[in-house]
Amino acid sequence: QTRSLLGVFEEDAAAISNYINQLFQAMHRIYDAQNELSAATHLTSKLLKEYEKQRFPLGGDDEVMTSTLQQFAKVIDEASTCICLSSCHAVLSTQLADAMMFPITQFKERDLKEILTLKEVFQIASNDHDAAITRYSRLSKRRENEKIKAEVIEDVYTSRKKQHQTMMHYFCALNTLQYKKKIAMLEPLLGYMQAQISFFKMGSENLTEQLEEFLTNIGTSVQNVRREMECEVENMQQTIEDLEVASDPLYLPDPDPAKFPVHRNLTRKAGYLNARNKTGLVSSSWERQFYFTQGGNLMSQARGDVAGGLVMDIDNCSVMAVDCEDRRYCFQITSFDGKKSSILQAESKKDYEEWICTINNISKQIYLSENPEEIAARVNQSALEAVTPSPSFQQRHESMRPTLQSRPPAARTSSTGSLGSDSAALSALSLDSLVAPDTPIQFDIISPVSEDLPGQAKSSGQSGRRTNPFGECGGSKSETEDSILHQLFIVRFLGSMEVKADETPDVVYETMRQILAARAIHNVFRMTESHLLVTCDCLKLIDPQTQVTRLRFPLPNVVLYATHQENKRLFGFVLRTSGGRVESRQTSICYIFESNNEGEKICDSVGLAKQIAFHAELDRKASEKQKEIDRVKEKQQKELNKQKQIEKDLEEQSRLIAASSRSNQSGGEGQFVVLSSSQSEDSDLGEDGKKKRESE
Repeated sequence: QTRSLLGVFEEDAAAISNYINQLFQAMHRIYDAQNELSAATHLTSKLLKEYEKQRFPLGGDDEVMTSTLQQFAKVIDEASTCICLSSCHAVLSTQLADAMMFPITQFKERDLKEILTLKEVFQIASNDHDAAITRYSRLSKRRENEKIKAEVIEDVYTSRKKQHQTMMHYFCALNTLQYKKKIAMLEPLLGYMQAQISFFKMGSENLTEQLEEFLTNIGTSVQNVRREMECEVENMQQTIEDLEVASDPLYLPDPDPAKFPVHRNLTRKAGYLNARNKTGLVSSSWERQFYFTQGGNLMSQARGDVAGGLVMDIDNCSVMAVDCEDRRYCFQITSFDGKKSSILQAESKKDYEEWICTINNISKQIYLSENPEEIAARVNQSALEAVTPSPSFQQRHESMRPTLQSRPPAARTSSTGSLGSDSAALSALSLDSLVAPDTPIQFDIISPVSEDLPGQAKSSGQSGRRTNPFGECGGSKSETEDSILHQLFIVRFLGSMEVKADETPDVVYETMRQILAARAIHNVFRMTESHLLVTCDCLKLIDPQTQVTRLRFPLPNVVLYATHQENKRLFGFVLRTSGGRVESRQTSICYIFESNNEGEKICDSVGLAKQIAFHAELDRKASEKQKEIDRVKEKQQKELNKQKQIEKDLEEQSRLIAASSRSNQSGGEGQFVVLSSSQSEDSDLGEDGKKKRESE
């Protein structure tokens, strides 16, 4: 707006300069060419009459000035018809030189050139400031550049101060020009008329008392304008001095946060940012533009443009701080669908935090309410109360309940505020039954190799398997290789905390609220991006760069999973583990993630995996039962075959005994039968002994 207004003033100054040059040429013709006195006077009168047709951006509707010049035009035109006194031409030339040419020459050569000079100086100062800002923005984050950093900061301070001072003096000169242009046109005309009155002393009958009174009024008006101009110039000079004193701390590119605190409740912001543009696979360039928020949109406006253009829709977007190789104070904005993102750099840490907080507030659609800043302050205060430690956990929940119940149910302020829309359901449950008291919140994923999460390898019966340096379990075959379900999702880890209950989705909603509130109040914007692999055996978090498994969650231990009721990007699940703070009981940990608007798909995939695993377990048990039945049948068949073999042996023994008895009867006299030792023993034992021997 300031630059657009400056353009209007500069256009007005150019129009004034053009008009004054024409008026100067007309008066110079009066002075140089007495032979062309009548023509030059007529041209002057004509130019004065055309003043009302001029399109001055700042003074086109000045009726008093227009009527005054019209009156002068009539007087000059009538005076040009008077008889010329040749003998008084020399005196007339001197009077015209002193009273007419001198004021307009001074205005043309001094005031108008001063405007042009100040414009050039202001342009040079502005270019120096842009160069200093560009050099400051390219500062490295390494500490060994402190000397260069100090020089660059001093350069920014000097160039910014020079630009501001030059700008204020330039603006003062442009404002003064509006007064000087009236004086520069009226004074020469007044001197010209006085010279003509003296020149035409003999023709005083043509100069009536009304004309003299008119000229007197014009002279008084000129003096009044001069006094008003001097008063206004004095006020502007005093304002310049006050602004220089008050603006001295603002010349530093990174002001002291103690003197200029960060405003976290803003729903509108504007300022200059550096935007990163990729120029190749690994190279990028930075462009400085003016950015501002308009409703739920982020706009940008290049220098010289009349209006801004749309950069991104920031409703339901995500914003987080990022580390750039060559820049500080960088943050990334990602659209709600994850298809568009921009990396921007703020000038100072204060602007950096304010931009992140403002975009976060707009993303929660707080700007749609009647008092957005008040609601943003209330949301931040609720977040502060939600994470502020208190002597009694029960007291903290009692202090939170009125906030949840008093929140308007229709106000869709944020992802944390939308959890408060179910306050009627939450009020029936004690918050102590959902979240473990005084439990810490983990905002980042621990290294996969160096950490042993409870309930991970041990709970799944794999405590004896060695973990290799790449984060995978030992063995030549992947444990999920035979799984019929493989689904991969892009997620960002928000945090995890221990919970007490795992039977209702309210546990996940309450954990989301507390983790998002803790991130907002502690300014934790960094999120670890991972790939979530869903299989029939487990859930895995995989590093997208190295493909290393960061965390592994056995699927049987995932007892509850849910997505946010309104913000479908948020989802979480509860993992039941053994151990915890009390080794003799099981603990439950709730993990919260943010996805690219795929929360419901992830929950459906986890549910499908659990169904597949459940049916596979039923099939396994049925197969084991069938194998057991087959083993019993086989055993019974073996026993039956053995019994048949015994019966066959008994029949064979009986046949042999019968045959031997018949042979003994046929050779009873003079014949002898030799018996074996076993047969003799059988004969001694009798029939019972034979049966016992056969059975053995």
